[in-house]
Amino acid sequence: MSDFLPGLEGVAATKSAISFIDGEKGLLSYRGYSLETLAANSSFEETTLLLLDGELPSAKELDGFTKKLRRHYRIKYHIREMMHHFPATGHPMDMLQTAVSSLGMFYPGTECLTDADICEDLNYVRNMTVNIIASMAPLVAMWEHMRQGYDPIEPREDLSVAENLLYMFTGKEPDPMLAKIMDVCLILHAEHTLNASTFSALVAGSTLATPYSVISGAIGTLSGPLHGGANSRVVDMLKEIGSADNAEAWVDNALANKEVIWGMGHREYKVKDPRATILHKLVTELIEDRGSSLDSTFETAMKVEEVCKDRLGHKGVYPNVDFYSGILYAEMGIPADQFTALFAVARSAGWLAHWREQISDNRIYRPTQIYIGSETREYVSVSDRV
Repeated sequence: MSDFLPGLEGVAATKSAISFIDGEKGLLSYRGYSLETLAANSSFEETTLLLLDGELPSAKELDGFTKKLRRHYRIKYHIREMMHHFPATGHPMDMLQTAVSSLGMFYPGTECLTDADICEDLNYVRNMTVNIIASMAPLVAMWEHMRQGYDPIEPREDLSVAENLLYMFTGKEPDPMLAKIMDVCLILHAEHTLNASTFSALVAGSTLATPYSVISGAIGTLSGPLHGGANSRVVDMLKEIGSADNAEAWVDNALANKEVIWGMGHREYKVKDPRATILHKLVTELIEDRGSSLDSTFETAMKVEEVCKDRLGHKGVYPNVDFYSGILYAEMGIPADQFTALFAVARSAGWLAHWREQISDNRIYRPTQIYIGSETREYVSVSDRV
């Protein structure tokens, strides 16, 4: 009989060459490149190609991929019309899952999936990747306007994924510094080994479901509060604290009452999440650049981190990526309920990289179970039951 490990904790479910985590040292790398190096030098578009292909692209390859993405920013009329009928109160993640799933009805996407051998077709993989990644950010930005009763802002093909996302949200020329921060945020959220949503993508992919169904399933998994929703709760928490002066007393009270301090701790890391370290640096640079014009939430967050380091550092509890990402998104004018959708925009790159890896050497997932139900029983007619 198999051992039962709740949540499959510690069970190796696949082999992958995409990303690596060393939780003891606080290291995360994509295809062998440290996250710090990519955040400082790369772009979301280049990082996406790295995740998909395993190597940094040439200038020509990157230019071709970038142009292809930009040509696909526009969303088909019928999908936009469908979105007009969604309830304005609908959560952005529900919208995104539905809209991405519907893409499969407007774009071809099943030819490769009738035979695992054919799934080595790189053109097919690239076309599916372009269709999905190019659509994700515009869909999220469109919904922000449509749910308020306005027409969405048309995308601009002269802008990067990060720049166009901000432009479609605000209708204004993207601030260069905020656009760079958004680009880094997309890189940081693009991949993180075999988490729950990535595993969902692998299981769906192993059945040879279309990539639209694969990504739709991953979005649904990410929407759960135990996976993708913590950054909005961090913002709420910081607003509740109110100011840096209140941070120490608030943290001590929360710990005394065994309450959650959102954005603190991560199952994989025993030191500070490397993504949080990068975001913390960006917050510092933003404060230095904008000074007192920034919301006081930034100062409150840094004081909370300082207090938590003193109280919880010995337990290996430090800030994770959610701790600073939410307040940066809020500074960009993005509503809190859209934060997880932005997570999905970025993580689509990693999901598609794992989808490609799965179908290149596919075997359908079929785990076993340990049965704890009744032994074989005799059926009793309803008239004879007591």
